[in-house]
Amino acid sequence: MVSRISRALSVIGVTVLLGTLAAAPAQASGNSVKDLPRAVTLAGVMRHLVAFQAIAKLNGDTRASGTPGFTRSADYVSALMRAAGYQVKRQPFPFNFCEDTASAFTQNTPTPTTYADQVDYDVLDCSGNGTATGTVVPVDLQLTTPNTSTSGCEAADFTGVAGNIALIQRGTCPFGQKAANAEAAGAIGAIIMNQGNTTGADRQDLYFGTLGDPVGIPVIGISYPQGVAFAGTAGLTVTVSATTVAEVRQTENVIAESKWGNPNNIVMSGAHLDSVPAGPGINDNGTGSAGILETALQARNLKSKNKLRFAWWGAEEASLVGSTFYVNNLPAAEQAKIALYLNFDMIGSPNYTFGVYDGDDSDATGAGPGPAGSAQIEAVFQNFFAARKQATAAADFTGRSDYGPFIATGIPAGGLFTGAEVEKTEADVAKWGGVAGAAYDPCYHEACDSFTPERDGADAALYAQLRKKYKLVGNINTFALDTNADAVATAVATFARDTSSLPPRTTTAAVARTADGGDHLTR
Repeated sequence: MVSRISRALSVIGVTVLLGTLAAAPAQASGNSVKDLPRAVTLAGVMRHLVAFQAIAKLNGDTRASGTPGFTRSADYVSALMRAAGYQVKRQPFPFNFCEDTASAFTQNTPTPTTYADQVDYDVLDCSGNGTATGTVVPVDLQLTTPNTSTSGCEAADFTGVAGNIALIQRGTCPFGQKAANAEAAGAIGAIIMNQGNTTGADRQDLYFGTLGDPVGIPVIGISYPQGVAFAGTAGLTVTVSATTVAEVRQTENVIAESKWGNPNNIVMSGAHLDSVPAGPGINDNGTGSAGILETALQARNLKSKNKLRFAWWGAEEASLVGSTFYVNNLPAAEQAKIALYLNFDMIGSPNYTFGVYDGDDSDATGAGPGPAGSAQIEAVFQNFFAARKQATAAADFTGRSDYGPFIATGIPAGGLFTGAEVEKTEADVAKWGGVAGAAYDPCYHEACDSFTPERDGADAALYAQLRKKYKLVGNINTFALDTNADAVATAVATFARDTSSLPPRTTTAAVARTADGGDHLTR
């Protein structure tokens, strides 16, 4: 282990290649809310991203939980936080490690067609390994408005699927439940189409999902329009093939706490440290991890009124396993000590939006408001961006990131998000510039989420366009990251001093919510 860490640290010296991104800035010298953002600079954040890239390079080009790349990332964070005087705990837990390394999807009849991976379909995480050829059998589809699908949620839905491939619609229950029901009914494979219950891209387009628990049959996801086309095609036979790994592995959370502050009033910030197996995860979520790491390092001697706690989560990409494990293993009395939770998951997307979690549900889209106090957290971020004369977008509490277990327990939450697979609109371009019709992060969950995206498979023409619009370092938009790092520091400093704007916590009872857990969706 020591030799590998030494090798990683020597490679981290390539920071000098970034020119202006040189030495770490001085730590915050006072308790003013403005002091911490001044100390947290782009140079400081970028040095951690260079470290994460170097670690991935030495460990199979990934930092996924359950791999050496994640362990080395946790070593790096833990060592820096201990050296800065924080109390650091590493919390181990088991999880389902799932990876697909190859796949194919073809229509055999009536029109032979070959489909492209991550363009026309995607293998759902924890899909079974193997090849299935058979007739496509629709399962209780709802293809007329309002598309309130319960397809595949009940065993009785699966009439006639034995020996065939089930076509299932997203909606109501988790993907894993649908796939397990299909397997139990004798289906040899499953295709889960998007729901189509709104016109939004998230319910129309191809999605990237997880089953949560492994199944024994190959399972893929497709868009809603493709599913409708399949449902209307008589005599449709297809072949679905997936080469996958699914096994239980160990990983961990890294939790660090300041030596100052009221232990009964904790300001907590978190970011997931793991990447997907496919790549190093420099934006997703190296940016969030690096942002809170540099904020914590610059705040190391901040004598704050409230105690600061920072978390780097494991197995977020496996459906929020680490943060859920942490929250579920906190006694109610300890949960009550957490005044609020700040979440930072992707804060440097190359074709960015400035998303702020919609604590009061003022956008009236998707999930409802967060627990009481979430609106006040949102207001801190909104005030920050207003002062910078930057527009923001309402980021919905969909449950796709690690705030999910906290808000389900009644803990107010907020944070930032610069966008993932959803395409940027012309209205977005009017606010933030960039390229309409391209994803906020064109390398989301791919090998090209790195410092060398074009070399790692990114669309070179698109990235040439983006570089004309923005200053990029690899897959990172430096303006978005620099601005958001200041926003992270501002929120931490604000609540470190004072949480009196938050209303008293009335309950820690679980809140019933519809969750699309993890960067990969579960339902």
